[in-house]
Amino acid sequence: MALNEMMNRPVVKKELVAFMRDRLKRFPGELGELEKTANEKGVPIIPHETAVFLNMLLGQIKPKRILEIGAAIGFSGSLMAQHVGAEGHVTTIDRFEVMINNAKANFEKLGLADKVTLLEGDAAEILPTLEGPYDFIFMDSAKAKYYEFLPHCIRLLKKEGMLVIDDVFQGGTILDDEADVPKRVRKIHRRLNQLMDTVLDHPALETSLVPLGDGLLLIVKKEDFDFSYILDEIQAEKQNHA
Repeated sequence: MALNEMMNRPVVKKELVAFMRDRLKRFPGELGELEKTANEKGVPIIPHETAVFLNMLLGQIKPKRILEIGAAIGFSGSLMAQHVGAEGHVTTIDRFEVMINNAKANFEKLGLADKVTLLEGDAAEILPTLEGPYDFIFMDSAKAKYYEFLPHCIRLLKKEGMLVIDDVFQGGTILDDEADVPKRVRKIHRRLNQLMDTVLDHPALETSLVPLGDGLLLIVKKEDFDFSYILDEIQAEKQNHA
């Protein structure tokens, strides 16, 4: 499993990050053990301060239907599954076999196999087939795909539902000029900026940015609308580069 280099480039002072990760209460039971093991092995999961924030947020929202894009080893999916109640459910997506196998094993270990459905494959192909509405969507997948996945998320999200997108600051490099960004991450840089430009001032969205981990973008859909033009834009771009 490849490590995310941005996990060790927090956007706040490293002393404050260390304080949050040390002082914020650990999760009990098997969930806490899963987080501890992942951190010891360097497995990319959401950092502790982000997990604690997400746990508190979900405790207030009390969603019944959750969609996650990017299952990884199942830590965040397991965390969210504990908030959906007896009738709720989490649907999560991943395309990497090693992640899928680990996530399934962890859902079983935590007794959550009946609360979580793991869809195997490319989210770009799976998202158009899903039917909403979802109360809460958590996106933590390929950063270059966030902009492309946004129209699907907005379509699937209920009115007044919340979309949370992880790792949007790229260690603060999102503020850099594209010419100063290494070529290998320029697409990520461009797409994240397109994402920000699209949602931050949109009249039908309420947004907030939280500097936890590598940055969280919180979006609440206030009105029903669609971003289908983004998919047309991306398709045209792909054809031009074919």
